[in-house]
Order: sequence, then C-alpha cells, then structure tokens
Amino acid sequence: MWKKDLPKPPVGGFENCARCKKQFTVTAYTMAANPPPGYLCHPCAKSSGSDPFKKPAAPRKRKPAADKRNVPSYEERRLPSLATYCIQVISNHIDDVEALGDIGTMNIDEISKALAKNRSLNPENAPLFYNVENERLTLYDVTNLTPPALCTLASLNPNLRNLRLDFCGHMDDTVASAWAAALPNLKRVELLGPFLVRAPAWQTFFRAHPDLEGFLITQSPRFDIDCMRVLVESCPNLRELRLKEVGKLSDEFLGEIKRLTSLTSLDLSYPGVPDALSENALIDLLSHVGASLTHLDLSGHSGVTDGVLFRGVKPYALSLNTLVLANCLELTDAGVAEFFETWQGKPLSKADLSRNPDLADASLGAMLAHSGEELFELDLNGWKDLTEDALKGIPKKAVKLEKLDVGFCRAVDNFFVKHVLQRCPDIKEIKVWGCQRVTEHCPRKRGVNIYGIETVPIH
Repeated sequence: MWKKDLPKPPVGGFENCARCKKQFTVTAYTMAANPPPGYLCHPCAKSSGSDPFKKPAAPRKRKPAADKRNVPSYEERRLPSLATYCIQVISNHIDDVEALGDIGTMNIDEISKALAKNRSLNPENAPLFYNVENERLTLYDVTNLTPPALCTLASLNPNLRNLRLDFCGHMDDTVASAWAAALPNLKRVELLGPFLVRAPAWQTFFRAHPDLEGFLITQSPRFDIDCMRVLVESCPNLRELRLKEVGKLSDEFLGEIKRLTSLTSLDLSYPGVPDALSENALIDLLSHVGASLTHLDLSGHSGVTDGVLFRGVKPYALSLNTLVLANCLELTDAGVAEFFETWQGKPLSKADLSRNPDLADASLGAMLAHSGEELFELDLNGWKDLTEDALKGIPKKAVKLEKLDVGFCRAVDNFFVKHVLQRCPDIKEIKVWGCQRVTEHCPRKRGVNIYGIETVPIH
C-alpha cells in the first residue's frame, strides 16, 4: 500500500525512503513500506527480508499417483544381464580387445547379435568388428552409427566383398560417396533403411562398382527410375536384386530389370502402393528373367493374380526353390491349386503364401503333392478356412520341415502340433498365433520353439 493510498509515483521519479529518509529513484521494483505510509529504497526493502528482484516461484505441478499394481507377467530387471556386462567390458577396453586373440567368426557374429539386441553398437565399440582382412561384414543394428562412423567402417575394411547393415538410417550421400571410393572390391551389399541416400549418390555408387553381383535394399524412398537405369547399365552381371518397400516402384522399373538376364534372386515385395506393378508387366518380366530365377518374392502386389502364375511363373520360372507370394489378395484357391498340379518346376524348399485368406484345402493339397518332400519352410499364416483333414497332410508329406507357420488357421489344435513334432524330426520352429484350439497342454519337444500359445496361464 502506498502513502495515504496515493498512486505510486512514476518510474524514474524521485522519492524519499520511508525508513532511511534518503532520496532514491523510483523503479518498477520499488516496494511499499510496511507499515505504511511511504515506500522503501532497494537496500531497505532487502534488509527488511523482502527481495524486490525475486521472481515469483512457479506453481508446482502435482505429479500423478504412481501405479502400484503388480503386473505378474512383467519382470523388472534390477541388475544388468551378463550380456550387458560383457558389452560394457568390451566397450571400455576396445583398444585392448586384440589381447583376447582370435575371437573367431562365429563368436564375432554372436557378439554382433548381442549388441543389436541391446542396441549397444556405437562408434566406440564398432572397431571390434573391423579388420583390414575382412571380406564379409554383418552388423544387425547400426542405428547409433553416425555418417562419419559409417565412413570409418569403409576405411578400416577396404577389402570388403560382402556387406550387410540393418537399420542404417543415418546413411546419407556422404557415406555412399565414401563407400564408392573406399570399397573397390564390393560384390554384394544388403541395406535395411537407407532413407537419406539421394538418387545422385546411388548412381555414383553403382558406377564405382561395375562388378556388383548383389544389391539388396529395403525402405529406400528416394530410389527412382534413374537409379534403376544406372544400376542396370553399370552392373550388368547382377545376380541378386531386392527393391523391397521402395515407394517409387512402377512398371517402368520392370522394363529395366528385364535386361538383367543373370538374375537368380528377385525381390520386389511391398511397393509404395499395391497396384504399382501390373499383371502384364510382371508376366513380361518373368518371360525375360524367369529362366535363371531360384528365388522370387512378389508379396503385397495386387497385380499378382492367377494369370501371373499361369502365364508368367509356370512357363518361364522352372528353377525356383523359393516362392514368396504373401498378401497377394487376387489369388484364388482353385487357381493356385491348378498351378501346382500342372507346374513342371522342381519342388520348392520354401513356400510362403501367407495372408491370402481365400486359399484353402485345394491349394495346400496341390502344393504338398508338388513340393512336400523337399519343403524346409512353409508359411500358411492366415489360411483361415483350412480343415483338419487338409492340415494332416503337412506332417505326412512335408517330413523335412524345419519351420512352419500356421498362425490364424482355425483348425490347428494340440493334436496337429503333436503330429508335426512326431513326424518331422528336423522341425525347429512352429508358429500358432491366433490358433484358439492350441492350449497350454500342447505337447512340447526339446529344441523346438512353439510361438503363439495364447492360453498359457500367468502365475
């Protein structure tokens, strides 16, 4: 309160302090005397216990009450795992790791997987995997490797012939340019997630590697038709090609790909839009490259119809051992059945026709009759209308199976799993996601992983 409730003097004016009687200049921080009347200079206001320059404290936000429920299916890891300790030790002593001697290729790969599981690979411990004599390098998660670190990878492994990097989202034009200069012997490159590499950088990379035999990329939205042209022109001996989840994929790409007559593996799955490739363009492509193909993946294409099977795969692709046509919704049960009944190709070792809900007993019976004796991997996920009788044919005819996915096949039950375990001695993995008739009493076998038993009680 100011003297006699009079208004506060204007800022910049002069006034006498109510306590020390000295004249001072009025500011925005001048405080009223307590008790009134008058007001105080800054030293007197501060000596009275009030700081005129102190900002008001921000109101404290009330924290929500912690959730005290005990979730029995969740276990909090209070102590680091042994793998975490090992990773920390390796990272802290990376410069002395040579003292361990020859770690071995198998152990190096296991360490790489452990680092990927914890997403712990970084520029400090990555040199563990580098060697000037390396011809092959696989890193399963390079999320934390920055562009300079990826350039260093090329500099410290100049003799690489085979390179695989997963989750390489930091890879950019500078990295591609560095690899073009520093990896002259590269024959095969497999990349997951090189989002940032632009078309000119890809083209420079291709021109620098005319002997490239394998180019496999997943999720590269900037890879365009110009890149495809330069790849075909610069690397005519390409044997493996993967353009998975490439948003700009179109029929125009196929006109270039069909010039690669030495292809043995072709993956064009899951384009930006399901109708990116037309039926006629796919048939024309297979007429040019189908004869040498052993691996074909056209998953996620609405243009893959019964016509592609009969006019493309059936007459031209007779050497396939892997056929992947997942999520091709235009395929029919009668069409796929007739295809396998009349196809003269050799038996498949891997067949994946998952997420095609219209396929059922006829397709499975014909597939097993054609390829059952040689199948190692079979994926029927989403074949909801399969009957028990049709499923019984799997353990009877596909006795060499190692991996089986029958998720969301309604007729799968404990007895089917039991028959597979008994009659397929090499089986290692069975997936039964969404199979409500598979219960906690499902039979087990040492060394066989069964995924997806949904009725296991939580203790």
